[in-house]
Amino acid sequence: MSATGELTPVFAALGDDTRWAILARLGEAPASASALARELPVSRQAIVKHLEVLTAAGLVESERRGRELVHRALGGRLSDVARELERVGRAWEQRLLRIKKLAERD
Repeated sequence: MSATGELTPVFAALGDDTRWAILARLGEAPASASALARELPVSRQAIVKHLEVLTAAGLVESERRGRELVHRALGGRLSDVARELERVGRAWEQRLLRIKKLAERD
């Protein structure tokens, strides 16, 4: 994941408090939309829509277990995002260091 465009859907998904809460909860253990709706102050229908966004961003995957669709967070995708943010942060630190050195020369 090196293209900035690949990060846009992830940040859009994570930029919503409800989706963040759902993702954090799924990080603890997989759950169905119904179970999430019982735990969070959001309707089941809204949970399903939020799960669709998280799935499209590659942060959640679903698995059918009997009649239930169970969702789980994909830690690997979050790790990829963290590495990319670290790379961007290092690049900015290097730029700022070069600017500082140039400013101190004068």
